[in-house]
Amino acid sequence: MKKLIETTLGAMLREKAVKNGGREFLVYPNRNIRYTFAGFDKKVDALAKGLLAAGFKKGSHIGIWANNVPEWTTVFFAAARIGVVAVPINSSYKQNELAYVIGQADIKGLFIIDRYRNTDYTETIYQLIPELKCAAAGGLTAAQFPCLKMIVNIDNTQHEGMYTLEKFLQTGGKIPDSELQKAESQVSSDDILCIMYTSGTTGSPKGAMLTHRNIINNAYFATDKGRATENAVFLNPLPLFHIMAFNGVIESLIYGCKSAILEQFDPIVSLTTIQNEKCTWIYGVPALYMAILSHPQLNTFNTESLQYCSFGGSLCTPAMLANVMEKTHIKDIYIGYGLTETSPLVTDSWVNDSDQEGLITIGRPIQGVEVSIRDANALACPSGGSGEICVKGHNVMKGYYKMEAATREVIDKDGWFHTGDLGHFLPNGCLVIDGRIKELIIRGGENIYPKEVENLLLALPGIKDAQVAGIPSNKYGEEVGAFIILKEGASIGEREIRDFCREKISSFKIPKYIFFVDSFPITPSGKVQKFKLSELGEKEVR
Repeated sequence: MKKLIETTLGAMLREKAVKNGGREFLVYPNRNIRYTFAGFDKKVDALAKGLLAAGFKKGSHIGIWANNVPEWTTVFFAAARIGVVAVPINSSYKQNELAYVIGQADIKGLFIIDRYRNTDYTETIYQLIPELKCAAAGGLTAAQFPCLKMIVNIDNTQHEGMYTLEKFLQTGGKIPDSELQKAESQVSSDDILCIMYTSGTTGSPKGAMLTHRNIINNAYFATDKGRATENAVFLNPLPLFHIMAFNGVIESLIYGCKSAILEQFDPIVSLTTIQNEKCTWIYGVPALYMAILSHPQLNTFNTESLQYCSFGGSLCTPAMLANVMEKTHIKDIYIGYGLTETSPLVTDSWVNDSDQEGLITIGRPIQGVEVSIRDANALACPSGGSGEICVKGHNVMKGYYKMEAATREVIDKDGWFHTGDLGHFLPNGCLVIDGRIKELIIRGGENIYPKEVENLLLALPGIKDAQVAGIPSNKYGEEVGAFIILKEGASIGEREIRDFCREKISSFKIPKYIFFVDSFPITPSGKVQKFKLSELGEKEVR
C-alpha cells in the first residue's frame, strides 16, 4: 500500500527536472516543438516570474482560453508554481459562456489565443470588454468584470490593451530568483491548484476546486499497476481543459515519461504521431477511438508500438472494447470512471483482468478512495443492492467555488460526495453502473446538462415549452435531442432553432435531433419523464 504524495505540482516538476532533465517530457507534433523536463522547468520559471511582476499572488485566479497550444501547459504550471489558481476554459465557448466563467471565477488575468476553429477570440473579447481597446496592457478596468486586470495574447500577436506573451515574459526579468523561491515555498499540497468547470443542473456551470493533493494522487494511483514507466510514450489528443486530458499530463510527469499532445484531434495526425513517436499509450473517449478505427487509412500506419489505451469520458460497450482489441496490437485497455469533482477517477479496471471484468464493469476503487452505495435516504444499501454511488477520499474536491449551497448538496457532513450516478457492486468487488440520477448527457466525452439548452430554447419566440434528453448514438454515446411544444399559431423550423442556438452555445450542445410534440410524458406528480423522451427519440431516429 503506497502512501499519499504530499507535494505540489511545482515541486514535482523541479524534482523531475533534476532526475530526468534531459529526457523529453512534452512534444507538440503539430509544431515540431519538444520540451525536456529541464527545459520546460526553465520556461515555467520565466512565466511564473512574469506573473509575480504583474502582481499575482497566491490565491489569485488566471483563466486559460485556448486549445492545446504549447503555452497552455506552461501557463498552467507557472501558476501552480507560485500558488496562483488556474481556470481552464472550454475552447469552444461562445461569448456568453466565457463571460459567465470570467465573472464567476473572479479571474484577474486571462491568457488567450487569436482564434480557434470558427471563433475569433480577439473579437469576442473586444465585444465582451469594450474598455480593453483604450486600456494600457496590464491596466484594465472593466465594468462587467471588476477583478479582471489584464489579458495576455499567447500567440504573440499585438492587440490593443493586451500583452503579447513575449512582453509579459520580459516584465518578469526584474524578479530575482529569491522572490520566486519565496513564493514557491508558500504553496502547499492542500492549496487549490485549479478550478475546473462542469455544467450544473440549473444551467449554470459550477467550478470544482481541486487541490494539488487531489490531482497528483489521483494520477499517481490511477496508473499504479506497473504499466507506466519512464519508457512510456503517451498520445494525448484530448482538450486539456478536460480533467481527463490534464490527468494524462500529470501521469507523464509522475512517471518521468513523454507525452505527445495534439492541438486538436485528427485521426491522421493521431496515427502519424503514434508511428513517428512510437507511442505506447493513448488517452481517449469512445468517439475518438471509433474515428481512428474506422479511418480508411488505418492499416497504412505502423501502430505496433501501442500497448495500452485508456477509455473514459462516457460509457463504452463491450462490443466497442472488443473491436479496439481486435483491430490494434494493444495488450490491454484501461477503463476509468469518475467525475470532474473527483479529480477525476473513482474506479478503474483493465479488460484483461480476471474474468474479463473490464468488459462489464468499471472496476474497483483506486487506492485511497472509498465507494459506498446509498439509498434515497443516504443509507448504505444491502450487499449487491443498487443505489447512488457515493465517494470519499483524496480525490474529492474542496467544493464548488462561491457555491456553498451547491457544495452542501453533493458533499454531506461525513465527507461523502454524492455522484448522482446509480450502481451496484458485484461479489468480486467490481462496480457496475446502472444509470444516472442526474439528467446529464455525455456526448463524446462532453458533459451537457439539459437545463442549459432548455433555457436557451425557451428564449426563442414561438416556443411554448422545451425538454432536452439524450438520444443513444453509436458514434458519440449520446446526442442532444430537443422536444418542442410550439405556441399556438407559431411556425418555427429545425433550421431556425439551430441557427438561434449556434451563436449562443457551443456546437456540441446544439440539438442534433428536434422533435415537435403536443405534450410530454409525465409522472402522476407532474414531472417530465425524460427517459421516455429518450426512448421516443431513439425510435424516431432508427
